[in-house]
Formats: sequence, structure tokens, C-alpha cells
Amino acid sequence: MDEGAHCLVDISNKPRQAPPAVHKRDSGRGRPSSSRQLTLEPVPRGDTEYYDTGLDDLQRNIANLERTLQSTDTVIDMEADVDDDLSRTRKIKAAGKRFLRRGLSVGNEKVAVRERNTKRTSTFKSVKSFMRIGKNRLQDSSGDEEQGLLDLAGPSSEPEGNYSHNSISSEDILVDLHSPVETPRTKKMRVALDMAGPSALKAADFQICITVIEARQLAGLNMDPVVCVQVGDQRKYTSVKESTNCPYYNEYFVFDFHMPPIMLFDKIITLSVLHSRNFLRANKLLGNFKLDVATVWNQTDRQFYHKWALLTDPDDVTAGPKGYLKCDISVIGKGDQVKIPPKSEKDEDDIEANLLLPDGVPIERQRARFIIKIYKADGLPKMDSSILANIKSAFTGESQDIIDPYVQVCFAGMTGRTSVQKNCCAPVWNEQIVFTEMFPPLCQRIKIQLRDNVPIHPSIIATHFIDLNTISHDGERGFLPTFGPAYIYMYGSTRDCALLDQSSNLNKGMGEGVSYRARILISIRTEIIDNFETPSSEVEVEPIMPINEFTFEKHEEFFLFASIFDVNMIDKGLVDKPIHFELSIGNAGNSLDGPHASMRRPQDLAVESLDELNADTGYWQSTTQDMKAQNTDRYYYFLPYWDTKQCMHVRSIWPDHRRRLYNSNMLSYIIDILEDGITDAETALRTNGCLENTALASLKSVMETVTIHCAKYIEYMNNSSPIGNTKLDRERQKLCIYEIEQLASLARTLKAVITRHSVKDRLKTTFAYINRLRYICEDSQHAMPDIFIWMISNGKRIAYQRIPARDIIYSDRPDEIGRLCGKMQTLFLKWPGKKASTPSGWTVPAKIEVYLWLGVLQDKKHFMDGLPHGYSTSTEIKNVERPRANPPSTIFYSERHKFQMRAYIYQARSLIGSDSSGLSDPFARVVIGDCSATTQVIDETLSPTWDELLVFDDVLLYSTIDQIKKDPPTIAIEIFDQDKVGKSEFIGRAIARPHIKSLYDKYEKPDFPPRLEWYNVFRGGESAGELLATFELLEVPLKQGTPDLPDLPEPRDPNGKPPIDANKGPILPVPVGIRPTLSRYRIEILFWGLRNLKRVHLLSVDKPRVDIECAGHIIYSSIIQNSKRNPNFSNPVKYIDVELPDQDLYRPPLTIRVLDCRSFGRVTLVGTHTINSIHKYMYTPMSKRERELEDRKRSLIQLQNVDLHANRIVQDDIIMTTDERENCPLIIPDFQLVAYGSNATSPMRKKGPGYAKRELSRKRKPSSESTTDEDDSSKDWWTKYFASVERMIEEEKENKKERQGLLQPCHLNFIDETLSPHEEAHSPRSERGARRRRTASPKPKLSPTIMSSSEIPVSTLTKIFPHELETVPEYEEFKDWLHSFDLYRGKKTGDDSEDESRVVGTFKGALKVYKWPLSKDIDDHNLMGFDPNNGFFQGVPSNEPIHVLIRVYIVKATDLHPMDFNGKADPYIVLHLGSRKISDKEHYQSKQLNPVFGRCFETEATFPHDSMLTIQVLDWDLLGKDDLIGETKIDLENRFYSRHRATCGLPTKYEEEGYNRWRDAMKPTQILAKLCKDIKIDPPVYEYGRVRVGRTIFNMSMDDPELFTNPETVQEQMALNVLRRWHEVPRLGTHLVIEHVETRPLYNPNKPGVEQGRLEMWVDMFPMDMPLPGQSVDIAPRKPKSYEMRVIIWNTDDVVLEDDAFFTGEKMSDIYVKGWLKGPDDCQSTDIHYRSLTGEGNFNWRFVYPFEYLEAEERIVISRKESLFSWDETECKIPARLELQVWDADHFSADDFLGALTLDLNRFPRGAKSSKLCTLDMLRSDGSVPMVNIFKQKRIKGWWPFYTKRDNEEMELTGKVEAEIHLLTREEAEKVPAGLGRNEPDPLDKPNRPDASFMWFLNPLKSLRYILWHNYKWTIIKAAFIIGVASMILLLVYAVPGYTVKKFLGA
Repeated sequence: MDEGAHCLVDISNKPRQAPPAVHKRDSGRGRPSSSRQLTLEPVPRGDTEYYDTGLDDLQRNIANLERTLQSTDTVIDMEADVDDDLSRTRKIKAAGKRFLRRGLSVGNEKVAVRERNTKRTSTFKSVKSFMRIGKNRLQDSSGDEEQGLLDLAGPSSEPEGNYSHNSISSEDILVDLHSPVETPRTKKMRVALDMAGPSALKAADFQICITVIEARQLAGLNMDPVVCVQVGDQRKYTSVKESTNCPYYNEYFVFDFHMPPIMLFDKIITLSVLHSRNFLRANKLLGNFKLDVATVWNQTDRQFYHKWALLTDPDDVTAGPKGYLKCDISVIGKGDQVKIPPKSEKDEDDIEANLLLPDGVPIERQRARFIIKIYKADGLPKMDSSILANIKSAFTGESQDIIDPYVQVCFAGMTGRTSVQKNCCAPVWNEQIVFTEMFPPLCQRIKIQLRDNVPIHPSIIATHFIDLNTISHDGERGFLPTFGPAYIYMYGSTRDCALLDQSSNLNKGMGEGVSYRARILISIRTEIIDNFETPSSEVEVEPIMPINEFTFEKHEEFFLFASIFDVNMIDKGLVDKPIHFELSIGNAGNSLDGPHASMRRPQDLAVESLDELNADTGYWQSTTQDMKAQNTDRYYYFLPYWDTKQCMHVRSIWPDHRRRLYNSNMLSYIIDILEDGITDAETALRTNGCLENTALASLKSVMETVTIHCAKYIEYMNNSSPIGNTKLDRERQKLCIYEIEQLASLARTLKAVITRHSVKDRLKTTFAYINRLRYICEDSQHAMPDIFIWMISNGKRIAYQRIPARDIIYSDRPDEIGRLCGKMQTLFLKWPGKKASTPSGWTVPAKIEVYLWLGVLQDKKHFMDGLPHGYSTSTEIKNVERPRANPPSTIFYSERHKFQMRAYIYQARSLIGSDSSGLSDPFARVVIGDCSATTQVIDETLSPTWDELLVFDDVLLYSTIDQIKKDPPTIAIEIFDQDKVGKSEFIGRAIARPHIKSLYDKYEKPDFPPRLEWYNVFRGGESAGELLATFELLEVPLKQGTPDLPDLPEPRDPNGKPPIDANKGPILPVPVGIRPTLSRYRIEILFWGLRNLKRVHLLSVDKPRVDIECAGHIIYSSIIQNSKRNPNFSNPVKYIDVELPDQDLYRPPLTIRVLDCRSFGRVTLVGTHTINSIHKYMYTPMSKRERELEDRKRSLIQLQNVDLHANRIVQDDIIMTTDERENCPLIIPDFQLVAYGSNATSPMRKKGPGYAKRELSRKRKPSSESTTDEDDSSKDWWTKYFASVERMIEEEKENKKERQGLLQPCHLNFIDETLSPHEEAHSPRSERGARRRRTASPKPKLSPTIMSSSEIPVSTLTKIFPHELETVPEYEEFKDWLHSFDLYRGKKTGDDSEDESRVVGTFKGALKVYKWPLSKDIDDHNLMGFDPNNGFFQGVPSNEPIHVLIRVYIVKATDLHPMDFNGKADPYIVLHLGSRKISDKEHYQSKQLNPVFGRCFETEATFPHDSMLTIQVLDWDLLGKDDLIGETKIDLENRFYSRHRATCGLPTKYEEEGYNRWRDAMKPTQILAKLCKDIKIDPPVYEYGRVRVGRTIFNMSMDDPELFTNPETVQEQMALNVLRRWHEVPRLGTHLVIEHVETRPLYNPNKPGVEQGRLEMWVDMFPMDMPLPGQSVDIAPRKPKSYEMRVIIWNTDDVVLEDDAFFTGEKMSDIYVKGWLKGPDDCQSTDIHYRSLTGEGNFNWRFVYPFEYLEAEERIVISRKESLFSWDETECKIPARLELQVWDADHFSADDFLGALTLDLNRFPRGAKSSKLCTLDMLRSDGSVPMVNIFKQKRIKGWWPFYTKRDNEEMELTGKVEAEIHLLTREEAEKVPAGLGRNEPDPLDKPNRPDASFMWFLNPLKSLRYILWHNYKWTIIKAAFIIGVASMILLLVYAVPGYTVKKFLGA
């Protein structure tokens, strides 16, 4: 719904009727009437296949539709409607709520409410969209507790078509609180935050909680990953995990925000994984993931849980995924309860199936370019208001536009901006901004801001949001985001350039824009990027070619007309100067600060081409005459228009996009017809419990009508011209046709298959589909700007109203015309600026009656068709058909009628407290036209009963009497609190319509006298109470004559208070015919006690008393003499007889007052509590006849009681119940279900008491295979706890599947042991069906994981509640005896934090209201089985002080709010109980956000002093005061006295020893006997296989292998079975609390309503006057078990060769293996196998890893100091993974990483027997590879592959390792010690390495041998030979000459 039109009241009172098939015309006017019905001819059923769908097809269609709708989070509106036989006024369903929320009351804000147009058969019909006069409001009195669902919408730069304003409104998404699926605690729904409304603009506390669990498959292997979590501008980092690509973090981050939701939801959440480097180099981004907060908020439960974020590199889009990050993301607002989805840590991690993506988003996302083209803008205001600019203009004389505009676009955390255009009010950019982001994006909104380039700080001119969901569609007929080219019209603050703009936030898009600012021509296009492209991740800004806008749109001249009929309720502060009104559309008509003045005459617009004219130009007479306000009293002022009505008109030029408006109106029209019919059916369903035949026929008729309208729409759209010329127009047209076809199919299907029994589910489906269609109704491409009406005084704009063009556009077709076009409207003007959101803005500036019309010039002749008749025809009116003729400036009404109005003001309830006492002194002031009157003042009450008739004489109305009946005037009823000093304080306002009686009507039934009705009272946007009243206008003769009026009642005495109005006459009561009929009722009160009373006037409350007032009668409690000693009342039960209305609708409120009786007779009010209606406390005893009817219904069940085996029939007064528990063993061998023998049910009355023991002793004990290999001594409470958690998760999964309709019940051949086949055949069909259903789908069994891990029977498990025990529906919040009523004191301000501090204590008690005397034929009992004639509260337990032993078991806390700078906390537990405080500070958990406490605190308490248990979790600090993390409070007293027996939970199995030992002080047989005694029935009788309790027999199977294993405890077990089924005892039975662990949210008073973590715990209570129980259960945290793992690295093979030999150049590697278990600091390495030439390495090296291990959690526990400065060790838990890596050693550079292997010790592949069999296929996780668990296998040896990842993420084999893993406990390791490496003890042999394996510079001789000689042997031999020969030759050559000479010389 558009934002501006939320305060328009469409007023008429034509009776509601079904839409006619043919539209009518108004008599004599020649114009289609406002019924807006299509002209339809009957469609022959045989002519088309449209109606030929068979029943089977229809059933399939609706099933498909339901499945489709279940995937969308649609909230259903099933609000009650009024009955058709009610009077006209009652048909204005629910006026005040929507009416005032739209700004009708105060104009201070806008809540984007989409009012239902319903059937447009009359103007009056539409009023119900604004006025909620509920008749059916009696079911629930806690409407103000509703919280609603935030539907994301944007703020308000523009209402039309934008996500911000056209999303499903809060009125359309109200949740049916009375739906049978809702539990009592689900009354608190989530708050309906409207994105443009006040709740979205009000700052609130939010928490964004992100848990980073782990990462997988990160690109690369040897890295040090760290995760950066960024929300908005806040960044937080995880710790750095070294040398791994699958780091495990499990770190929790909380981001706190205090801001309006509208700002929060646009913030971007970025998860980035970085490769950590040293401080000299920046961290390298591996990949990131982005989404906005709104995406998380829109998810189920507002969270993503255990989802995998796919990481991508924004700079490398072609590389694909860079890894996956597992995380939880949730957004928590005030009042939200965090729900943990059913997922177990032991579940398989299917990454593809659990990607962090919203539903409907494909798994594989591509990159896309989002191209936003900015062409031009015009109509900008002059922004520069700086002093320097003004001085410059004065000195230089420059008259240029002092504005330098540019456009900034934000999307997905990226920002782009255009160039700046200097000094220009009509800038032209022709630029495009390109964003590159994944598609579909997880950031839904594009923010477009028009800014002014001011040098210091750019100022914002206006803001617009475009939601991608509105410009794209993801269905089969989907299309990529596309928009325009189209103008977007932008709104913000007023155009005056004040130095301090009080409304600057409006320009940021926060709130409803109060003035037109500019328009921008833009377009959006999306391009999917192919993989081979490499786009830039930066935002690109590029120039583009200019566009010729006239190729896709043509201009038309539009005529806008308004006539103001009446102006009243003008604020007293606005009347000093004359007042006039201004009408504008865009800048046209803006006479005060617009850029252009009007043309001189309308003929100036008659040009050949309108395209040449500027949109801001035109001709207008847009203001009324200045007029001084007058008043007839001193409260309200009015403008004396009398019979002369002021008119305004504007002619302006705009692009002609009427088809967009028409299409939206046609869609809305069809939807409203369907919605109306369904709402009527739902109302009848809620009222009567089922649909009567007439209502069903009416519903089917509506379906037929809808089908015909859909057919006409489709035919019209297929044959008409397109909606527009843009791509989005064409795609929207296809989409709308498709959706209407679906709606037609749905309507036909419903008509065919709907029955009285299936109607409820079908209605929900249809409502969901309607809400989906509502979303596509609005067009995101604007057609025209909105219309503004301003009230101006003294040249200043003081109040305004904004109306969307769609609502007043004219068309010849009745289904295209705007719903408010040509109709009288009542508008409450609104304050502009900040005043609207302050208490001073609660009052209304003025109320106006206005007539509006908008259309093209060609249709101008119709602009007066809808004016109320009775005016004189002037010259201008005669010329209305001439296009260029001016309309009249005033219209004179010659016909008038005079009335007497009677206002019957009976009472109000639930008003807002306005005094410091928390009460008010209310009086009501009724206003009609220029007349007003006030009631008396009622002192100190929030539920005043005025019982007063106010008479208004001489009420003049101008029009014909028929028109007045059709359009009755609006009556405003304002309620004030009278203050002794100063003016009265405004409480709230209600809107009503009177019943009209003309002179010729008879004052007789059924129309007269009118009935009283409830009207909602509103103050601002919140409810302020309800008013019971009715109004009538009785016509009297205008001049002479005696009026024929009913007699007025006799005056009554005033109440002694001086009247507000000095001229007030006698006080008249409401006449007998109108006031409710009264009967005698008895109100019985249980005064129990008072708790937690705060001081009043600095004095403690010592002697309190409670007064309870109802219908003017007061019942007083006894006085508590000393509230400190005993705050309970000594005389608890009292009653009073009063006269109360018989009709539920008129039941009065009840007020509880607590007073302190002080000395000298002084009485001081402490606090009050008001119960809206006593209806919920009404008690109607069952008569004997009703009892007989109930027994007759049960008579069929008696056939089940035929006991064939005992050959007898059970007595009539005995009810047989059978055990619904699954009676088969936990593990059924060979999957065969056991059919127990029929002897199980035969009674054994004649056998001795020892029979059971003898029988059971003969039974075979369960075999060890069916139970466990270990004995029970090895199990403890934690074994039971972890198995119970897994069971809870499995049950939640099953429930979720059933809710989704995915679970088909498996038809098992299971036979209930209490029913033979013969009995089954003869039992009633309904019972057989119920039994078959019950046995076919037994309670979910434990998964195989649970059975294998816990291996304990189901019967020993406890119930894990993921919420508080009070929220379990069966336990009724433990308010079966006692209710707690909060007492309030102080003024209600509307500020949540202040309002919560108004609570000053609690009154505990109960009340019942019933007719008195009771009927003689009653046959009923109260809760405890007593006769109600003697009072309802007989048998109430004593409220005397009682001593109780309290045991508080604290299991653990989860997701605590971080309190320290390191993002952690040091939590410990503190208990407060009365004056006792128990602190567990010495056991604080260091640096933990999920601490396991495992503590039991035992203390004694005395009720009622110590009734409230407060459990606090504090953060330990070394220095300074410890901080409170959060606390939870438990009312132990309510639990103790509850009939649900919440003192100690009942287990399923009774055991006297072991981990499942019985905890209670009383045994089951004693408890059962006591319960029977309490409710006055016979004690239990135990027989074999059955227990008789009173008139009820409980049958049970004695063959159960789990429960009846111990013959000594058979009777106790039987009693326990009965206790677990105690609710089956008729009328007196209740659900008893079972053994459980409850999960309680923690809250911090500094952040009220925002959850700070959760605490798992339970409480046991034992009266001290009974035998004390045994020892408390030991729940101390399990100590991790000490293990030692020995890993022997024997050999490696096929390791990649990384290095080249220095001398030889051949490939080789110096291989070594390193590994760790706890982390890289635990790393151990083998020695180096040098010079491996084949990839083979021999090591024989042992790693020894001692570690501590928790088997239940499958985690290794590490305790260490996190840093040098840490005070103590921190315990952390990591997965049990063995990391092995193979490296190549280098001596003068860093070692080279070759490959890695990660083995999960709980599940890793079995090793290959040889190196050849070792491949990468071993690492598959698809189940094809056998897995082993080292904790079971203990020892394993084999080959495993090393691998690394290529750039394309494929794994590459880089080596193989032969290893042996041996796991020993610490004790075993000490007995068989082993040394590290190859050391003693148990040394390993040295590896048989080749001789070539050595380090060259340490072994020079080996180097010569193995490097030189080995490779160059022949070369060396050849060289030596050659050298030898050469040396010989040289020697020869050298020696021969000398020798020759010697010879010659003979020497």
C-alpha cells in the first residue's frame, strides 16, 4: 500500500451485499456507480475448457498450491468480521485500528497499512478498512501483547510501488491468535514492524549473533586461515588456525545495535576468510560471502542454522568456489525467543544440501552485472541554505540555482556515484553505475540517493529504495531484475531551506515524506556474466548515450480537483492567523515554494505537443481563501464554510502511465472480493465452530464470482494494449495474468472440493495466496506523483495529508477506478517533522471532509459526478464539460437538514494510565462538525463507566437525506485525563459513524434503537483502550414543527465531580433499550498473597490490602498485618454478588487495586491491574443433561471394554485406557515387530499377589546383544543426557517433516496389546481409525547413531524441553491454581523501558465468575472434585508458610553474550532466593561462551517469602565489579502448588539404583495414593496388567522388556505408568510434570527483551515436613578420558619429486613427514629421508600424542593459556583429527609443502593393504569407502594418500604414506611405554634406507662416491685413461730430446 494514503477514510453506510453480476448506474447521472463491478455476461460452462477440470485435477491443483505456499513464510490474516444481520454501523469493521494507524488520528506517523478495499459496492463498505468496531473480540484480551512479523519495507521517499510502501501491510499480516495450532504462550507474536511506520523508525535493541563453526575445502592446503566477520562497519576476527585448510573455530560473535529497524536491515553481513600473514604483509583474502540483515530476518525463526556459506573471490570470479564456511547467523529483537532447529552435531555434513541461501535461491550462483543508468532529474529544490551562500548571492547578485546535485547508488555494501552537475535544478548526467555481484544477490535493496555536493558534508536531497523482489521474479515465468526507463518520484522534508531542517531524516528515507522533492529518470538492467569473462569487482561509472524518453511514454494533461466541505477539530495553537489550504501534485500547485508559478490561463496548455512542456508547469488555482477559525466552545475550532464549500484544482503535465494504476486497481479489486468472502467464512467458522450450509453456499458463490472476474481480467488484459512500454511493464503483465490464472484455478478448486470439515485448511491456503498477490499489486515503476493537501497559516506549512494517485485516478471502467475517486473522504491531517513522533503529536492539527478527483483532461466532464447532491447549479458547474473551462472556486449547497445527535457513552476499558499512580481520571469528549460535548469525570480508574447520554441539538448537514444516509458524518470521541493542574492530558481517540433516522423513518426495530458497540481507542500508533458506545442522528424539522423524537430518560444525580463543561445540562443515563440487560453473577476471589512490592513514597508497604472492583462493586481482602513476615492473606476466599451483562460483548472490565493501610487511617495506592474483560474467567457448570450427552458420546467406546478373555463385560461406569507408549524393544531383531499375546490384558484377580513376581522371574533377561556390552556402572547421568538430546533432535526432525507434509505414516503391522482382532473389528470406526493412526506412527525412535552411542533404553531417557517449562501447553503455565497479576504504577509514556519500570509488585490469586444461584440440575465438580454450590475454591491448598528443600540443577549455558574485550566471558552462577544468595564464583569457567557447569545447588526456602528464584550468570573479572550477563526468574510457589506437580519430574522407568535412580522423596505408589485422596476418589487397586483408579482402569503390558524387568518394583512401575497418564482420568486428571531438562532464556535488565543466552537446568522441590529425598543426582561435568595415540610412519611412496640435483639435474626430494593432533604447536616430525629419487621414503618413526578426549561430544579437550598475559588456562574443545603432511626439506630456503592428509579419528577410511591399492578414491565421502573409528578399532595399519589441490580445486595425488595408528588409554600406555622416534623404550629398527640417502656436506666421501662416482664413473675412467696416456706422451715428448742428446753425446 502506498505510504501516503493511509489516513483516507472512505465513508458510507450502504448495507453489505454480494457483488452483483451487472453494474448499475446512478439514477440520472449516466455514470457507472461506485460499486465498481464488472459488466459480466454468464459464461457457458460448455464453451470453454475453463470449467472442465475434473475433481481429481482440482484436488491435485490445490495440493500443489498448498505445497507452494508452505515454502513461503506467509502470515495469515483471519480477522473476524461482523455478522450480516448487524446494523450499518457494525459493518464498519474495526475502524479505529487501521484508521488511526494511517495517521487519521494524529498524523504523526505512517504505518504502511494496506487497507482492504473489500467489495466496492458502496462507499460505506470501505470504511471497515479503517474502523475496527469489533464484535468478536471477546476471545482474547491480550491484544496489546501481540507482537507481529516484520515485513521488510523501505522508508518513504515514495509510497507507490516501492518495497518500502507496497509490501504486505501489518493489517494484512495479522496472525490469527485463536488458531488451534497456537499454544497458550504463542499469544506473544512478533511485533508488526512496518518499514515506513513509526515502529520501524523508532530505535530498538537488536543483536546479530554469528557463530563461525568451521571451514572446509579452502583453496590451498598449507595456510593459516582466519575469519573476519563484518556487520556494517564493525569487524571481529576469529583466532588464527595454522597449517590447515579445514580449520575448526566454533567461535561466537555478538554485534549489538541500537537503531531503527529500517537502518539495521540494510546493513551488510560479510564473512571473509583470510590467509594470515605477519605484521609486515597484509592478510590475503581467500574468499568472502555477503548478505544483508534483512535476508536473515526474513528466514524462519530469523536465523540460518548450521549452514555453509560458499566463499568466492570477488577479484577472481572465474575460479569458482574458494571453500565453504559453516556458521549460524541470527537476528534477535526485543521479545524474540531463539529457536534451535533440530540438527545434531553428529548429523552428516551435506554441504550442498545446507548452503547458506534463502529458500528458492539456486545452489549455483553466477556473477552478474547490475547496471543502474541515471539519465536526468528535474524539480529539485534549492538546497544550499548556508550563510556563506546567501552572502555570496547578495554580493555577487548571482541568481543561479545554488545546488550541485549528484546521484549516489548503494547496493550490496558497494557505493557508486555520478558526476556533479554545478548550479543546476534540472541536471542531466547520462551515466551508468555498474555493480558486480553474485546472482541472485542476498542483498535485496538498491538505495538511490539524490545529493547536493556541499563542500564540507554533502546533504541529502531525497532517498528512494528499490527492492529487487519487486522488479524481478524467480518463478517459471520469471525475469531478471529490470526497471524502466522510468521516473521515480522522490519525497522528503518540505522545500523551505531552513538552516536547521527538523525533518532531515525524511530525506534519508526514514519515515513518510511530507513533500515532493524531485524526480529522476533511471533504468536498471541485469546481465549474467559468462564464466570466461573477467569483470572488475570495483564499482564502475561510465557515460552512456542520452535517451529519448518520449519513445516509451507520452505526456498528457491531467486535471486534479478537490473540494473541502468541512474543516474542524483545528488545534488551538493554529488559529491565531487566517488559514487556507493548498493542493499540489509534484511541484504543480505548489504556490508557496514551488519552482514555477501557474500559467495565466488554462488555454496556455493547449499546445500541439505536450512533450515540450515542463512537468512542473501548468495552470492551477490550488489554494482556498484565507479564513479565520471560529469556535463554539473553548476546545475545538472550525472554519465557517457552512453552505459554501471551497474548491481547488490543478492542471499539470505528466507521462501517461494510467494503465499501471488501472492494473493495480483491477488486481486489488479481484483480491478484495475473494478476501471479503473468505473473511466472512472465517468469521462464521470462528463464531459457530463450523460452517453452516448457508455460509458454505455463500463462500462457494464468492468463489464463482471470483472465477468469473478472473476470466474477465485475463480476457481484458490479453486483448488490451500493454501496461507500458518498458520491459518490466511487459513482464509484469505476463506475471499478473499468470497469477490471476492461478487464482482462478484455486477458486474453482475450492468451490469444487471445499467441505464443512476441510474449510479451515483451505482458507489458510487461500489467505496465503491472497497475501502473495497483494505483493504484486503495486507497481514499482511510478506512474504519477502523490497528491498533497497542506494547511497553511501565516505563510508556513503546518499540517498535511498525502494521497496516492492510484486511489483517486478516474476510469470509465468501474474496476479500474481509484477506490477513493469521486467520493467524500474524512482526513485527519498530520504534523510534519519531528513533532509527529512526540507526545505533542498525538493531538490532531485538523480534521477535514474532502472530495477528490484526478483524471486526464478528456475525462474532466466526470469530475463532479460523485459530489454529494443538493448544491446549486452555477455558471461554472454548467460548463464542467468544456475542457478549458475553469471549475467552480466554491460550491453553494441550498439543501440542508437539521438533526439531533444522541451519543450513548456507556463505558471504556483498558485505558492508558496517565497519572503518577498509574490510573487516570478520564472523561470523553464527543465531536461532530462544530459541536462538542463532554461526559463526567470518573476518578482514578482505567475502566470508567460513564453511562451517559449526550444530546447535540441543531446539527446541520448539507446534502440530500439519501446522501447523508449513504455518507454519514464522522464522529470523533477523544478521551482525556483530567489533571488538577494544567490542561487535560490526551489518552486516545476513537472514530465512529452514527445511525441516521430521517423524518419519515420509523423509530423501531431492528434499526432502532442502536446497539452498543466496542470502538478501538488509539493514541498515536498504539492501542489506548476500547470504548463501548453508539450514536444516532435523528432528523428534526428545519424550521417549524414538533420533532417526532423518542423520549429522553430521566436525569440522574451527578457523581459530585465538577463538570468539565460549565454549560453542561442535566446528566442523562443511557436508556434501558440500549444499555445491556443484567443478570446476577457471583464473583469468587482467591486472595493468595502479594509479592515483590516496591516502596511507595520512599516507605515500604507493610499492611497491604487488595480491592477488586467490577461494575461498581468492590470486594475487599483482609489486611496483611505484616507483609515482611507473611505476605499471604489470612482469609483467602471471598465472593460478592453483582449484576453483570448477559452478552459476552458487554462484559465489564475488572480492576485490581492494592492499597497500603498506614497509621491514622491513611490509605495509599500501591498499584493497579486491569483485566480487560472477565469473559475469560467465566465458569459455566455442566448440567445433568449436558453430562448425559457427553456420556452418550462415550457410550460407543464401551465396546472396547468387552473383555473376551475374562468372559465378562466391564461395568458401565468404568473407562478403559490403554498405554499409548510404544511397547516394543528399542532394537527389534530382524525388523520383526512383536505381537504380544492376548493374555496381557486378562485380569488376574484370583491369583495371589506373588503371581506377578513369579511370572516376571521366569522371563528371559534381556541379552547382552540387545542392551550393551558394558555394565550400568560405566554409565552416568551424562550418558542419559546426551542420548536424550539426540532423541529430542530426532523428534523435532520428525515433527518438522510432518508439518511440511513430507512424512508419510508407515503402516506397521503393530497390534495394541489391549485389543484383540475381534475387538478391533467391532470397535467404532472413529476409534479404530484413531488407534490405527496411533500405532502406525509411533513416537520417533532413536536414530542408529543414538543407539550405537548411548546404547541405553528409551525408557530411561529424560525429556529435553528447548524452552521454559511454563511454555509447555499441557502445564498451563502452572496457573491452574494461582495467577500472577502485575501491579502498575506511574504514567504510561509509550517508551518500553520506562513502561517496564512501572511494575511495582505482583498480586497472586484467582477469580471465577458464574451465574448465581446455580441451576439445580448441575452435575459438575470443581478442580478438586467438590460441589461448586459451595464455592469454586474448595480444596485450595493452605497458604500458610511452608519449609521446602530446593535443589537447583544447572547443566550448562549456551550462546552467552560476550562481556570481555577478547569476545569471550568468564561465567559463573549466582542464585538469589529471598534473602539468600548462593555464589559459585570459585567455579567460574574461563573464556567460555558455552560453559558446562554441571552444578547442583541445594538450599532451604520458606514459601511464600522465598517464592521467586533468580538465577544469574555473571562474568568474572579480575579487576572491578563482575558484570551481569543475564538472568532468569522462576516462580517456585506457582510450581509447588500446581496440580501438575512440578516439584519433581516423573521418569518413565522406576529404578532404585544406577544413573536413572528415582529422585523423589515419595515412591510412585505413595504419590498415586495421595493424588487419589486429594481428588476424593477411591485409592488405586493393583492387579496383574491393570490398575484401577476410581472409575478408570489403566491397562498396561507386563511383557515390556524395558519397564518390568525387576520383579521387586513391579507395583511401583505400574503406579508410575498411571502417573505418567494421569491426564486420562476424566475431568479431574491433569498432565503431571515428567522428568525433564528445561532451557530458559537469559535476559539483562539493561537490554530488556533481548536474549543474552540460554541456560539448561531443572529444579526439584521437597516439603521439609515429609521424608527427605536421597542424595542429589551427580551431574558434575564429565572429565575427559586420557588417551595416548602412537602413530608410526613406516614408509612413503610415490611422493612427488620437487628438487633438481645440483650436479646432475635429476629429480629428487628430501622427504620428511610431520603431523599433529591438537594443533601445529603439537607438531612432531620424522627425520629426513634425503635424496629420494623415486618418491620412496623409509622412516620407522613413532609419533606419540597424549590427549584428553570426551567421547560423548567427540571432541579433544585442550587446556592452555591463550596468551602470556592470561590469568588462567582456558579449556577449548576441538574435533579429533590427525593431520599428516609430507614436505621436502630445503636448507637455504623454506621447506616445500608437498601434500597433506586429514584423518577424522571417529570416521576415516580404512587403510589400503599395499601402495598400489592406495588411491584418491579412498577419500570419498559418499559411503562407498569403508570407514573405521579408532576409538573402537584401537589399532590399524595401512596406506593412505597425500593430496594437494590444483587451481581448479581438483585433488591431485602427491604421495602415499604407510602408517600404523595405535590408540591406548593412559593406564595402558603407562604399562607399555614407547619412545618418540626410534628411542627407548620399545625402540623401532632403523630404516633400511639406500646408501644414497645422506646429506652431501656432512658426508664428503659419500658425496664423491654416490654423486660423482655413481653418475660419472665411465667419464672419470675415460678421463683418467686419457690423462694417463696424454701425460705419458708428454713425458715422452719431454724426455726424448734430452735422452737423444745424451745418446749423441755419449753421456
